[in-house]
Amino acid sequence: MWNTLQLPIAFISIRWLDVVDILLVAILIFQLYKLIKGTVAIRIFIGILSIYLFWKLVSAMQMELLSEILGQFIGVGVLALIIVFQQEIRRFLLLVGSQSSVAGPGFIKKIINWTKNDEHVEALNQNAIIKACYNMAKTKTGALIVIASGSELRYHASTGEQIDAKLSSAILEAIFFKNSPLHDGGVIIFENRIKAARCILPISDNPDIPGNYGLRHRAAIGITENTASFAIVVSEETGKISIAENGILENNLTTEQLQKRMEIHFNIN
Repeated sequence: MWNTLQLPIAFISIRWLDVVDILLVAILIFQLYKLIKGTVAIRIFIGILSIYLFWKLVSAMQMELLSEILGQFIGVGVLALIIVFQQEIRRFLLLVGSQSSVAGPGFIKKIINWTKNDEHVEALNQNAIIKACYNMAKTKTGALIVIASGSELRYHASTGEQIDAKLSSAILEAIFFKNSPLHDGGVIIFENRIKAARCILPISDNPDIPGNYGLRHRAAIGITENTASFAIVVSEETGKISIAENGILENNLTTEQLQKRMEIHFNIN
């Protein structure tokens, strides 16, 4: 049988099934990394992975006491992982379940997506965003724009209307027009494309947020608390422009200040 064939490498015998096993685990880890990339969960994942590798090391060195302690930690770590990564697990299951055909080529392409080239990413068209914010601020048109970094925020984008249009000020203004059916919620931008509109974003539960902040401002804080994103808010009441980074909100920015903050955040020269 083909699965019993072995390749002798030094003192190690490797079966064909072992190669398949390693490839499947590599694909699984790669997809998990893509799912949590750009979120605070990546730090937790790296920490748990480091503890696991350290446990394997001390076990191989026969350090029984330390190995026993780490082994007990790893034993209950499965439950801890489910609790800590409950949102990420839900996102993964939603991503898998959203496929029209599990056996279809589209599913296989998304599972084994090694061909994507991220080396040449077009610089963010900040002028389109700034122009739209300036015009919406003048007319006191409320807006919430989230610019994703590193991850396209597929889970959050799936809560809204999928657009996938080229970024332009006209489209942004049309989305947030007061009579537009898409003006509620947030817009997610990734790699110069408007991925989705009317997205439901997480509201920050930080008790120190002033009570005069509305849902748009709280959502901007919430999305930047847990993801590597940059959020812009235009107040419907005052027309003032605010930005959120790393869960911190800055109010009453001019378009010139907005441009400078975007240039710093996205390393635009």
